[in-house]
Amino acid sequence: MTDTFLPGIKLVLGLTGGVAAYKAAELARLLMHAGVDIQAVMTRSASKFVGTATLQALTGKPVLTELWDEAIPNGMAHIDLSRNADAILVAPASADFIAKLAHGLADDLLSALCLARDCPLLVAPAMNRQMWENAATQRNIDTLRCDGVTILGPGSGAQACGETGMGRMLEAHELAASVRVFFGPRLLQGKRVLVTAGPTYEAIDAVRGITNLSSGKMGYAVARAAVEAGADVILVSGPVCLTPPSALKLVSVTSAEEMLAAVKDQISDVDIFVSVAAVADYRAKTTSGQKTKKTGNNITLELTPNPDILEYAASLPQPPFCVGFAAETENLEENAEAKRRKKKLPLLAANFAQDTIGSEECELTLLDDSGKHLLPKAPKLVQARRLVQHIALLHEKNNLTGPC
Repeated sequence: MTDTFLPGIKLVLGLTGGVAAYKAAELARLLMHAGVDIQAVMTRSASKFVGTATLQALTGKPVLTELWDEAIPNGMAHIDLSRNADAILVAPASADFIAKLAHGLADDLLSALCLARDCPLLVAPAMNRQMWENAATQRNIDTLRCDGVTILGPGSGAQACGETGMGRMLEAHELAASVRVFFGPRLLQGKRVLVTAGPTYEAIDAVRGITNLSSGKMGYAVARAAVEAGADVILVSGPVCLTPPSALKLVSVTSAEEMLAAVKDQISDVDIFVSVAAVADYRAKTTSGQKTKKTGNNITLELTPNPDILEYAASLPQPPFCVGFAAETENLEENAEAKRRKKKLPLLAANFAQDTIGSEECELTLLDDSGKHLLPKAPKLVQARRLVQHIALLHEKNNLTGPC
């Protein structure tokens, strides 16, 4: 991991039965390397997938499995463990164990420990996609969220059963990063943040349109980083193939005009607006509801400008703190700074389009009134977290000094 945890964090790592239990070994290694003190607790089912010796070797402590484990002198492991822990993380958390948590059942050490806890609880679901999508599981997840439990994931992808879909446990490095964020400062606690992401699609006829190569990954990363920082987040997204963080409001749109309408509908009580979406600059002046037939002759397509959503937001009588993005192919700083000044933005993030489109990583140059700040190449989520830190700093400064 590139970021370090605060040293001295004490974590109970709970494992339940599931193939994803093998990831818990790597998770324990990453957390231990970052200075976290781990006590592993496993259900009997978990031990069918990974041995206690593995976790004991990684954590340097006996792995607890039974309510009356002799490793706890007074036989009160389900009480004592949480009193000395900063948090409990259950990874993987099976559908059965999630149901136990939601209904207050405590028939083994781990479930009793979670019920008797005196510390935060984090849960990383891991199950077949149909089990995850089942109405009962979703009710249980909603119950846990209402009870203040932090849900980490799940992700989408190939599963051990051979199917593909939601339910796959997050990877070890993703969970380790989530733990780091959980114990980090909530820089945007109590703030409302509006993020736009992805491309827009401008119809020409019933089957053709104008769009661009934006994947939406950076915008979704910014939305996730804002959620992690404690913000109440609204994500207005163009058409993408991404799963948004669960703890936000998602508004799906297609065209630039639809995106503008969604922004207008949400922006009145927003503190921060981050315009990451790659909005099409132009749309067809006239469109057809039918497919235009090919004739073999040249055709002329007349384009008209789309509304500038960021300019609209920044020009409001009482605008939120507005952050723009600029993807350039040349003269990065010159073009980006000109855009920032034209739209009177306190902060703009710039990068080269050819380096970021289709990539999981990017380099960002942040431009504000004090100059430029280079964020070296890193995964987009890492960059988003760095950006959110900078936004929080400038937003607080802006509140103290007042708008320019």
